[in-house]
Amino acid sequence: MTHTSSTKEIPAVGAIPKHIAIIMDGNGRWATKRFLPRVAGHVKGVEAVRGIVEACARRGVSYLTFFAFSSENWRRPAEEVSLLMRLFVTALEKEVAKMHANNIRLKVVGDLARFDPQLQNMILAAEQKTANNQGLTVTVCANYGGRWDIMQAVNRLQKERAAAGLADQEITEDQLSAYLSMAYAPEPDLFIRTGGETRISNFLLWQLAYSELYFTDTFWPDFDAAALDLSISSYQNRERRFGRTSAQVSEQSAQQESK
Repeated sequence: MTHTSSTKEIPAVGAIPKHIAIIMDGNGRWATKRFLPRVAGHVKGVEAVRGIVEACARRGVSYLTFFAFSSENWRRPAEEVSLLMRLFVTALEKEVAKMHANNIRLKVVGDLARFDPQLQNMILAAEQKTANNQGLTVTVCANYGGRWDIMQAVNRLQKERAAAGLADQEITEDQLSAYLSMAYAPEPDLFIRTGGETRISNFLLWQLAYSELYFTDTFWPDFDAAALDLSISSYQNRERRFGRTSAQVSEQSAQQESK
């Protein structure tokens, strides 16, 4: 399926974001604030994921993407990285059957080669099990980085073009977009980052070109359906111009209402 690029065409805009992308930040600080080990924050964070998946499904969101583990997160203490990998395995064991029963499709994107073979096999099995589901698509970005995504797309495209004898031709945006790891999804309408930080941290660098950015001080374990509704309300109060003037946006809205 081909999706509209926000830098080339004006995408359709609805009251409910079609695609929400989230950086789940603040698990460790949530735990530290409560004099708990950081592991407690990560465990609670998994519960928050479950709640937001359910809330997005009820609100009619079509795509939900979580930044679970960045390519830079390997810099964290080895014990914490090991814990995060175990949580990933546990979550797959517990949640995939529920997701499948609720018609939810699961995708995992990133450089998965660095993960343990057992985890790689579990990811593949989960994706295959839910591949034909038609409801909400949940994507987990693991060992993912926006620059990695663009580079792997360039490299894959160049290899295929070289094999076809087309290496000297210029690359177009449409051609490159098709090789990005999330080519199956539209660009995010709404980007959310919890935990009080106000940066995108190498997440979906290509795809966030015209996304509405929402930052909240709420730590991820406390981000619930009510907090999600606040972010959607903020989104609904934005004027999405995509390079146009406010007058042009108003004129288009008036034309659509008159139809």
